[in-house]
Amino acid sequence: MALTNVQKILFRAPQSARHIAGKALQASLGPRPQKPAPFPYKEKDYTMFRSLFDKTTSRFDENSKLIVLEGPVGIGKTAVGNQLADLLGMHFMPDITMNAYYINDYGYDMRKLDPQLPVNCRSFDERNFLENPEHFNAASFQIIKYKLRYAHYIDAIAHLLNTGEGVIIERSPYSDFVFVEAMYKCKYMSKAARELYYTLYKHAMPDLLHPHLVIYLDAPVPRLLDLVKERKLPHEVNSKAMNTKYLETMESEFKYKFLREISNRSEVLVYDWSEGGDPEVIVEDLERLDMDNYDENDPKIQDWSYSREQYWADVRMKYTNEKEELISNFNVPLVDAPELLIPGEEAEIFTRAWFQAEGNTHAYGYDPKYHSLTEILFKSKYKKGWSPVS
Repeated sequence: MALTNVQKILFRAPQSARHIAGKALQASLGPRPQKPAPFPYKEKDYTMFRSLFDKTTSRFDENSKLIVLEGPVGIGKTAVGNQLADLLGMHFMPDITMNAYYINDYGYDMRKLDPQLPVNCRSFDERNFLENPEHFNAASFQIIKYKLRYAHYIDAIAHLLNTGEGVIIERSPYSDFVFVEAMYKCKYMSKAARELYYTLYKHAMPDLLHPHLVIYLDAPVPRLLDLVKERKLPHEVNSKAMNTKYLETMESEFKYKFLREISNRSEVLVYDWSEGGDPEVIVEDLERLDMDNYDENDPKIQDWSYSREQYWADVRMKYTNEKEELISNFNVPLVDAPELLIPGEEAEIFTRAWFQAEGNTHAYGYDPKYHSLTEILFKSKYKKGWSPVS
């Protein structure tokens, strides 16, 4: 007699396939079993009650993997990520930018507030850093960027667990320290700010799942500088930050620290991408990876190996429902680095301006400027979210 969903929870979860297959190989294997529809995790919580009927592993296949795409600045990761996602049938998430911090849910760009804000409270994004890396706000910019990458990575895990679709994400919080080390050695960040960054890092990182795989695209620094010139973007070509020392420090930290450390918990593939390359070659290498012979307790699959269905449900609830709680790891007092502090009177001006800006005066979905009374009173959809400023 067939087991009910409730009974299946009490038994071992099926072991996830540990190999990867491109769409061409999948097609050659014939029709695939139909999977449940993706769960709308951006609007709904995944609850204990839902877990009785909606099994997490029922959506998994061999490509339900989290792949991180890494490499130096300007190597072409976004283009490669899009191509790999198409070849593998996965979801691609480009690196998060400061737009996620400054542009609110209704499309208003908070950078427009700069004229009415004190100098230290004004916006500072990627372009500002390239043009003026020694600015007072450079350290806080990098810490905000780390927080955004952390939240972005949580979204990647939630997507995989709720849809079964594999995710390729450009950059991750695991490699974010590379930028900090380069900034510190180039004197764009103080020793105190660097130490506070690592305090946050130690608080936050244990709550994440390591990626199944890291793909690193490599190129020597002189080639990177040539690529910058070829793109002909003035803020890059004339950048004070994109110098040999900054890029060489990043290269060293990537190769001799990040890749060595992450290889203990994830598979790693490295490619010379000095003159570009063929993403299909990467797909072929992925298909040849022998990921089925690991013991269940091997560190490289430990984060993704759960023996019971309810354990998978617990992990899924964590990353679907508790994003704000996870980001609360960043609620550490930063009092020892002056460049990370805003005087009280300036903070008051900033806060008042920010929450009086267009689209920020009401909780999402309740602003009468954007929603009718009927929509407000009879809301049929709820958008989950968090405030990067919180």
